[in-house]
Amino acid sequence: MLDPLKTKTQVLLATVAIGVMGLGGAALMGWTPASIAGPVVTMDQPQVSEEAVRPARDLSNAFVNIAEAVTPGVVRVEVERERRTAQRGGQPPQMFEWFFGPPGRGEGQERQQPEAPPQRSGGSGFIVTQDGYILTNDHVVSGAQTIRVYLPDGREYMGELVGNDPTTDVAVIRIDDTNLPVLSLGESSELQVGEWVLAVGNPGFGGGRALDYTVTAGIVSAMGRPLDLIRQGLVRQEELQEVAPFAIEDFIQTDAVINPGNSGGPLVDVDGRVIGINTAIASRTGFYQGYGFAVPIDLAKRTMEDLIEFGQVRRPLLGIEMEEVTNVDAEYYGLPRTYGVLVQGLPSGSPAAEAGIQQEDVIVEIDGEEVNRPGQLQLMIAQRRPGDQVTVRFYRDGQPQERQVRLGQADLGPRTQQAEQPTSRTEERLGIEVTQLDQDVADELGYDRVGGVVIRNVSPSGPAGRRGIVAGMRLDEINREAVESVDDVERLLESIGPGDVVSLRVSTPGADSRVVNLRVPN
Repeated sequence: MLDPLKTKTQVLLATVAIGVMGLGGAALMGWTPASIAGPVVTMDQPQVSEEAVRPARDLSNAFVNIAEAVTPGVVRVEVERERRTAQRGGQPPQMFEWFFGPPGRGEGQERQQPEAPPQRSGGSGFIVTQDGYILTNDHVVSGAQTIRVYLPDGREYMGELVGNDPTTDVAVIRIDDTNLPVLSLGESSELQVGEWVLAVGNPGFGGGRALDYTVTAGIVSAMGRPLDLIRQGLVRQEELQEVAPFAIEDFIQTDAVINPGNSGGPLVDVDGRVIGINTAIASRTGFYQGYGFAVPIDLAKRTMEDLIEFGQVRRPLLGIEMEEVTNVDAEYYGLPRTYGVLVQGLPSGSPAAEAGIQQEDVIVEIDGEEVNRPGQLQLMIAQRRPGDQVTVRFYRDGQPQERQVRLGQADLGPRTQQAEQPTSRTEERLGIEVTQLDQDVADELGYDRVGGVVIRNVSPSGPAGRRGIVAGMRLDEINREAVESVDDVERLLESIGPGDVVSLRVSTPGADSRVVNLRVPN
């Protein structure tokens, strides 16, 4: 017979045990009395007074305003260059294999060697005139077969190379349009170390809106940095070795983040004016590691004027070999302080030699402007024109003297690259090439019928390539009209011009067709 008191006690103990276990389990699962009771209440009130953070908020708002004003005129530049060699072993990419023929086709028949596909690269640039002139880096566009330009608002254009100068890493391209958003150009000579600057770029491939631009902020860390990057690059190119001594490197240094895709973009001050062209980074990895450099806009602007007017740079020439003055030099030559450049040599007949400047003279001023380093003197002279007269002040045997020097013109050789006109054919602007779908091609690609047109080549940076069209697709329709021959393609595209939208229906073996709508670049 059960003891009622004992049973009641056992039930009570069991209940307490279960309750303890339940609480422990709830705690293990994150269920606590507070969480069970309701949602956690968080605070969203400022913890610092508005007055205390006003300076930071004002600076933040300034950056927002600068970005909104500047970014519409910052463009993405994509180029295609001819590869120097085809793939090793003669093996084409698989999607091109049908065109060149598979290995072993035709016993004893010599197989056609493939051309290497174009190399694609890019950078940034910025519009400086409403009729389409754009500043960028020479290394972004040099050697380009085709140039495509994308604006942040989605517009795209075929670009024309106006001119390029490898000795300053500056190039000018142009797009065919008017009333474009432009950036104002400031004066880099007025820039001071410690000023806030923003580096703006348009690094996203394909001209899409997802990566249409980037903005980073920093300060001017130093002025007049001689990196020797341009000269070394010229020395490595046999056709440009002779102009290597004319390289001008007087970079603006900033801690604003600059990465390869931002190369060619603007470095702007707090007024939104361009004071430099983002050009290089000091890095062991190829990506930003603390230092970025920009070509001063004063030099870029002067270079741009020559490229637009003459198609090449007409570089003024003083005609001296020089080096920076050290403390020991200043003491030996009787300078009042350490500054200027020491003349180490003068080519026979140079403008400086003709004016009476001699070896061991220390040049300290040009037209009343103080000289402190070789790159600065190069920059001063480069902003003049051949034939200009300058007043050179220098020390000789401890005594200041002056000479009037009429500048000559540096022999930079022939133009390094002829300006290229953008293509006018709609097929090429869309970035496709087509060929007839004959029996060999149909067998190779797996099509069950002969006839029609197949796409034989696609430019990765063209409108078609960016929308997923690849070599080997059959082109069935253009603007809902059937395509049966290459002549049909030319006829249907003949009336479609820059800025128009064209609709392509394409298909692949064993797959449904798809429609791709493209805008023809301007």
